[in-house]
Amino acid sequence: MQLKEVKNIFHAELDAIYGKDEVNSFFYLLIEHYFELERFVLALQPNLNIEKEQETILFKALSELKLHKPIQHITGTAYFMDLDFTVNEHVLIPRPETEELVRWVLDDVKEVKHSLSILDMGTGSGCIPISLDKNLVDAKVYALDVSPQALVVAQENNRMLGANVTFVKADMLSLHSKTSAKELDQKFDIIISNPPYVRELEKAEMQNNVIDHEPSLALFVPDEDPLKFYKAVVNFASEHLNKNGCLYLEINQYLGEETKQILQQSNFKTIELRPDMFGNDRMIKGISK
Repeated sequence: MQLKEVKNIFHAELDAIYGKDEVNSFFYLLIEHYFELERFVLALQPNLNIEKEQETILFKALSELKLHKPIQHITGTAYFMDLDFTVNEHVLIPRPETEELVRWVLDDVKEVKHSLSILDMGTGSGCIPISLDKNLVDAKVYALDVSPQALVVAQENNRMLGANVTFVKADMLSLHSKTSAKELDQKFDIIISNPPYVRELEKAEMQNNVIDHEPSLALFVPDEDPLKFYKAVVNFASEHLNKNGCLYLEINQYLGEETKQILQQSNFKTIELRPDMFGNDRMIKGISK
């Protein structure tokens, strides 16, 4: 079968679900991932034929896309901070907004001369701490998560990408218990977190590919206490940041002022609420006294 015929089938089956541009993106991503074919291949070879085995791979992906399976779960990889991360159903797929948070940290510390100690709370795939470790010379980076399955993914990314992050299994909601890991019993220059923040009432705004395929543990919080993870992170940070240390959080766009108040009540100073590329309040930074 000719590759352009397969592309036409993709559009016929998927355009109504995703739109033409998104389907084009999926198709070219798949042929690059599986066959190392550049997206302009059909312009150069419009009658290119593919093998039966290649057809099978593409049509399997087509079936999964019709079921709203994320393209990153189909390929098993997600691109973040110029790195390819392994992802699966046990971790959130890294978002561009989270990359903005990481770049904020990197911009802030580019003039720092000393080695930094950094903790990521609720690491998932490890995209935040690994990206920081790869970009900061001599930084000592730690990361925690409550999910053993997520930590398997994070540790594999750490190995594959040649990073040196120390991962710890811990629950950010109970870090003051006697089970707290010894690696966390220290002071940090930076604490960063993208904890669960989507309220149950906001599910209606979300796509099925997120609700059905990404871990609820890492996404949702109860409507009656939507900031419980932020309270825990801020409480921990208030005791474990060095003087003038920085706390960076990705936040629910609808709860920016409420999150800011949590930092204010814990005596953080110079608190900055920052919008993401779409103009939504998505990040907050506070400096410890």
